[in-house]
Amino acid sequence: MSTYDFTVKNMQGKDVSLSEYSGKLLLIVNTASKCGFTPQYDGLEALYKKYKDQGLVILGFPSNQFLAQEPESNENILSFCKINYGVTFPLFAKIDVRGKDADPLFQFLTAEAPFKGYELDKESGQTIQKVVKQYYPENVEGNEVKWNFTKFLIGRDGSVKGRYEPSVTPEELDPVIKKML
Repeated sequence: MSTYDFTVKNMQGKDVSLSEYSGKLLLIVNTASKCGFTPQYDGLEALYKKYKDQGLVILGFPSNQFLAQEPESNENILSFCKINYGVTFPLFAKIDVRGKDADPLFQFLTAEAPFKGYELDKESGQTIQKVVKQYYPENVEGNEVKWNFTKFLIGRDGSVKGRYEPSVTPEELDPVIKKML
């Protein structure tokens, strides 16, 4: 099984087969508009503009599962991202990225790229760990997505090449992406 075997809904509710991205390097990110990490949209868009002609595609999947930080409709999310961050990379319909109703794509991603821990050498990593322990103690253990802006890097063959927690910025991923292109 590969990432290309999944079908997701776009912002307009239409099915999109991820096989449309076959042969591309993908960065799949769960996003939210009212999160402390929301400014990462700027870095994600910069990466997309820098490398899209070389085969990088960033796919954003909004989720409202973390402190209700994505309460808006798909239409409002799309507008917010375009107006505030100039987002041009594909955004998909709001989904669950963890729990019993997690989208099958994210079930696959988290199974293929297990959680390896927070970046506790960064203040943001320490903060995420503290917030997850406080608000989602059931999710401290296990491989599910812990917070908004968790990133999964998918190779051109559709296999999961890496998982990066929210404290890893898009700028920090630049050399990894450049090397894989």
